[in-house]
Amino acid sequence: MIFIKKNLVEKIIAHSRKEFPNEACGILVGKDGKAEKVYEMANVDKSPSSYLMEPKEQLKIMKEIRNSELEMVGIYHSHVASEAYPSSHDVELAFYPEASYVIISLKDKRNPRIRSFKIVDGRITEEEVKIE
Repeated sequence: MIFIKKNLVEKIIAHSRKEFPNEACGILVGKDGKAEKVYEMANVDKSPSSYLMEPKEQLKIMKEIRNSELEMVGIYHSHVASEAYPSSHDVELAFYPEASYVIISLKDKRNPRIRSFKIVDGRITEEEVKIE
Protein backbone atom coordinates (compact mmCIF):
# COMPACT_ATOMS: atom_id res chain seq x y z
CA MET A 1 0.00 0.00 0.00
CA ILE A 2 1.16 3.52 -0.76
CA PHE A 3 -0.16 6.62 0.98
CA ILE A 4 -0.18 9.83 -1.06
CA LYS A 5 -1.36 13.21 0.19
CA LYS A 6 -4.27 14.63 -1.80
CA ASN A 7 -2.29 17.75 -2.79
CA LEU A 8 0.49 15.53 -4.18
CA VAL A 9 -2.01 13.52 -6.25
CA GLU A 10 -3.31 16.81 -7.65
CA LYS A 11 0.27 17.87 -8.45
CA ILE A 12 1.00 14.56 -10.23
CA ILE A 13 -2.19 14.83 -12.28
CA ALA A 14 -1.41 18.46 -13.18
CA HIS A 15 2.11 17.43 -14.25
CA SER A 16 0.66 14.60 -16.36
CA ARG A 17 -1.78 16.96 -18.06
CA LYS A 18 0.95 19.56 -18.65
CA GLU A 19 3.19 17.01 -20.41
CA PHE A 20 0.34 15.60 -22.55
CA PRO A 21 0.54 14.26 -25.27
CA ASN A 22 3.81 12.84 -23.89
CA GLU A 23 4.19 10.78 -20.75
CA ALA A 24 5.13 12.61 -17.56
CA CYS A 25 7.38 11.06 -14.92
CA GLY A 26 8.68 11.75 -11.45
CA ILE A 27 9.80 10.48 -8.08
CA LEU A 28 7.78 10.21 -4.87
CA VAL A 29 9.73 10.76 -1.68
CA GLY A 30 8.72 10.04 1.89
CA LYS A 31 9.03 7.37 4.53
CA ASP A 32 7.37 4.03 5.32
CA GLY A 33 5.32 4.00 2.11
CA LYS A 34 3.96 7.51 2.70
CA ALA A 35 4.73 10.01 -0.07
CA GLU A 36 5.48 13.46 1.34
CA LYS A 37 7.11 15.14 -1.65
CA VAL A 38 7.01 14.97 -5.45
CA TYR A 39 9.93 15.59 -7.77
CA GLU A 40 8.71 16.25 -11.31
CA MET A 41 11.31 14.91 -13.72
CA ALA A 42 12.01 15.60 -17.39
CA ASN A 43 11.06 12.79 -19.76
CA VAL A 44 13.97 12.76 -22.20
CA ASP A 45 12.08 10.30 -24.43
CA LYS A 46 9.47 13.01 -25.09
CA SER A 47 7.16 10.21 -26.10
CA PRO A 48 3.46 9.34 -25.68
CA SER A 49 4.38 5.68 -25.09
CA SER A 50 7.52 5.69 -22.93
CA TYR A 51 9.49 7.66 -20.41
CA LEU A 52 13.10 7.97 -19.38
CA MET A 53 14.13 10.29 -16.58
CA GLU A 54 16.94 12.70 -17.38
CA PRO A 55 19.99 10.92 -15.86
CA LYS A 56 21.79 13.96 -14.37
CA GLU A 57 18.56 15.25 -12.88
CA GLN A 58 17.80 11.81 -11.46
CA LEU A 59 21.28 11.50 -9.93
CA LYS A 60 20.93 14.94 -8.31
CA ILE A 61 17.55 14.00 -6.79
CA MET A 62 18.86 10.62 -5.56
CA LYS A 63 21.73 12.42 -3.79
CA GLU A 64 19.26 14.85 -2.20
CA ILE A 65 17.13 11.93 -1.01
CA ARG A 66 20.16 10.11 0.39
CA ASN A 67 21.20 13.24 2.31
CA SER A 68 17.73 13.71 3.80
CA GLU A 69 15.92 11.55 6.31
CA LEU A 70 13.52 10.45 3.59
CA GLU A 71 13.59 7.73 0.94
CA MET A 72 12.25 7.12 -2.54
CA VAL A 73 8.88 5.48 -1.98
CA GLY A 74 7.75 5.49 -5.58
CA ILE A 75 8.14 6.39 -9.20
CA TYR A 76 5.21 7.77 -11.15
CA HIS A 77 4.45 8.21 -14.80
CA SER A 78 1.43 8.79 -16.97
CA HIS A 79 -0.22 6.75 -19.68
CA VAL A 80 -1.79 9.13 -22.15
CA ALA A 81 -4.10 6.76 -24.02
CA SER A 82 -4.11 3.46 -22.15
CA GLU A 83 -5.17 2.07 -18.81
CA ALA A 84 -3.11 2.61 -15.65
CA TYR A 85 -1.33 -0.75 -15.85
CA PRO A 86 2.40 -1.40 -16.42
CA SER A 87 3.41 -2.01 -20.02
CA SER A 88 6.15 -4.49 -20.89
CA HIS A 89 8.48 -1.48 -21.24
CA ASP A 90 7.50 -0.29 -17.74
CA VAL A 91 8.36 -3.73 -16.36
CA GLU A 92 11.77 -3.63 -18.09
CA LEU A 93 12.48 -0.28 -16.40
CA ALA A 94 11.42 -1.44 -12.91
CA PHE A 95 14.88 -1.35 -11.31
CA TYR A 96 13.68 -0.62 -7.76
CA PRO A 97 11.76 -3.58 -6.26
CA GLU A 98 11.15 -1.66 -3.02
CA ALA A 99 9.45 1.23 -4.88
CA SER A 100 5.81 1.62 -5.75
CA TYR A 101 5.17 2.25 -9.44
CA VAL A 102 2.32 4.73 -9.66
CA ILE A 103 0.60 5.14 -13.03
CA ILE A 104 -1.84 7.88 -13.94
CA SER A 105 -4.10 7.12 -16.90
CA LEU A 106 -5.31 10.08 -18.95
CA LYS A 107 -7.35 7.83 -21.23
CA ASP A 108 -10.38 9.75 -19.89
CA LYS A 109 -8.78 13.18 -19.49
CA ARG A 110 -11.61 14.52 -17.34
CA ASN A 111 -11.34 11.60 -14.91
CA PRO A 112 -7.70 10.53 -14.54
CA ARG A 113 -7.23 7.15 -12.91
CA ILE A 114 -4.38 6.43 -10.52
CA ARG A 115 -3.15 2.94 -9.65
CA SER A 116 0.01 1.60 -8.04
CA PHE A 117 2.02 -1.59 -8.45
CA LYS A 118 4.99 -3.41 -7.04
CA ILE A 119 7.16 -4.89 -9.79
CA VAL A 120 9.62 -7.52 -8.59
CA ASP A 121 11.51 -9.85 -10.93
CA GLY A 122 9.08 -9.03 -13.73
CA ARG A 123 6.00 -9.87 -11.63
CA ILE A 124 3.34 -7.19 -11.28
CA THR A 125 1.27 -6.94 -8.11
CA GLU A 126 -1.30 -4.19 -7.69
CA GLU A 127 -1.32 -2.38 -4.37
CA GLU A 128 -3.85 -0.07 -2.78
CA VAL A 129 -3.44 3.69 -3.15
CA LYS A 130 -4.60 5.59 -0.06
CA ILE A 131 -5.15 9.27 -0.70
CA GLU A 132 -4.97 11.29 2.52
